[in-house]
Amino acid sequence: MRIGVIGTGRIGTIHANTLSRHRDVGSLILTDADGTRALDLARRLGETAAPGVDEIFRWGVDAVVITTATSAHAELIGRAARAGLPVFCEKPIALDLPGTLTAIEEVETAGTVLHMGFQRRFDAGYAGAREAVRSGRLGRLHTVRALTSDQGPPPVAWLPLSGGLYRDTLIHDFDVLRWVTGREIVDVYAAGSDAGPVMFREAGDVDTAAVVLTLDDGTLATATATRLNGAGYDVRMELAGELDQVVVGLDDRTPIASTEPTGPPAADKPWSGFLERFGPAYEAELNAFVEVVRGERANPCDGREALQALRIAEACELSRHERRPVALGEIPGGTPATAM
Repeated sequence: MRIGVIGTGRIGTIHANTLSRHRDVGSLILTDADGTRALDLARRLGETAAPGVDEIFRWGVDAVVITTATSAHAELIGRAARAGLPVFCEKPIALDLPGTLTAIEEVETAGTVLHMGFQRRFDAGYAGAREAVRSGRLGRLHTVRALTSDQGPPPVAWLPLSGGLYRDTLIHDFDVLRWVTGREIVDVYAAGSDAGPVMFREAGDVDTAAVVLTLDDGTLATATATRLNGAGYDVRMELAGELDQVVVGLDDRTPIASTEPTGPPAADKPWSGFLERFGPAYEAELNAFVEVVRGERANPCDGREALQALRIAEACELSRHERRPVALGEIPGGTPATAM
């Protein structure tokens, strides 16, 4: 199998490393807007660098992995679909609903595969939570609390391109909330604060956000995020039911300290970022994509799943700006997919 990797930045480099050592991947063709960066990575891995995207398609590949800037995702997904190639793409498909829907329609018209990179679906902790919910161990689920806290803010130049805290960060919580519970979100009420560094206000973004979400069975969920969690990178999900409760992301590296006299000590080496925290999950999702391309498993996260997460993020932005609850039915995108 020959795979084209478009984009060799931070996450593209990680994916290229994973694919390069995969037993079912014979070779890679790498390209990037920064040609030198792609060439350097290709040399380190013993793979081939291409001058541009055109060569990826002209030289012939069996599948494409897209890890470019978000603004290029939809166009590249469409091009791969028209070429009949399966695609793995980092989230999101696009930063707006029209671009997302157009790309999905191209894939569905072509009958090809679009596997979206929501890596938390491949994390052992979230998989364990899903099993606890689906098996009935928790009983009727009544409360879910999700959080994503970055240790430090992204580069200033990235903020205007990110789509904002709901689309860039909390979108992972929205996706995995659906995946773990198997329920759809019917309405949201969102708030945000830009009281931190001025760069967030200048970008029209917030540095901290909170959302109350209602699921279609009445379960209540909260999701919070911040760019300014100095203690370390913190990603957790707590699920409470009438019989039991569980938590994802609580271990000896969770950056939280107890004030109780007999509480656990603070982490000696807290998580520093998402690449470290979710390293095994990133590898697992690429392994799954190879299996999808080989016809050995169904697509675990298609474009319609990504669309649902984006619709929730869009509802949150509308709620924050208009200071009111927003029903998901107000957000375009058609009939919701069924949470897998």
